[in-house]
Amino acid sequence: MRETLAALEAGEIGVEEAESRLAGYATTDAGRFDAARERRRGIPEAILAEGKTPAEVAALATTALETTGRALVTRADEATAAAVASAAGDGDATVDRDDRTGTVVARAADFEPPSLDAAVAVVAAGTADAPVAGEAAVVAREIGAAVDRVDDVGVANLDRILDQVDRVREADAVIVAAGREGALPTVVAGLVDAPVIALPVSTGYGVGGEGVAALEGALQSCSVLTTVNVDAGFVAGAQAGLIARAVDAARPE
Repeated sequence: MRETLAALEAGEIGVEEAESRLAGYATTDAGRFDAARERRRGIPEAILAEGKTPAEVAALATTALETTGRALVTRADEATAAAVASAAGDGDATVDRDDRTGTVVARAADFEPPSLDAAVAVVAAGTADAPVAGEAAVVAREIGAAVDRVDDVGVANLDRILDQVDRVREADAVIVAAGREGALPTVVAGLVDAPVIALPVSTGYGVGGEGVAALEGALQSCSVLTTVNVDAGFVAGAQAGLIARAVDAARPE
């Protein structure tokens, strides 16, 4: 505590950074940012853009950069992504923006990203599933896992996944994103020996549409897997990232 107060008095850190060190969070007009989540939980705090104005998200992203050196924003529309990029750019941060997944990652110049000796495969059944799969991939990557994207391997043609199965088997954890009937996670879980996380996607229509059939199919899987909620890319990526952290810690030095 004394070191933090001394740094604040000397002008080496700001009030928000001092508060985050002492309380574990920083208070802003847009809400409280959990600056200690990554140290406490192993998962970087994410700023969900939905329900917030672009200015509020940009303010929280600025606080994230000041307190942790990185800002991770999910579900950002074009206006919000532009606001975050503008605010982060004013502080010489680098910005990685993906409009398809709705993610924005800003990193301070001196930020050192984590790196794990573990790999996560992110498998998507079809192009329509790619945005949610992409969100999961970004989160796993920001935790430090090496991420391999395997796209457009849905069960409408089993050859598409079978000719990629050796590649998927190299991963330490596998996320499988699929909508409609959601059969792909069950198929993949029967082919690999790594933990599989089913990520139901709200594609499809009619009875069981909007991810309902995909979710229920994953919950009823005869292959062993774990299931997250519909479109919960952040949760799937975080779970896979935690597995990657455990694998990395268990590897012999």
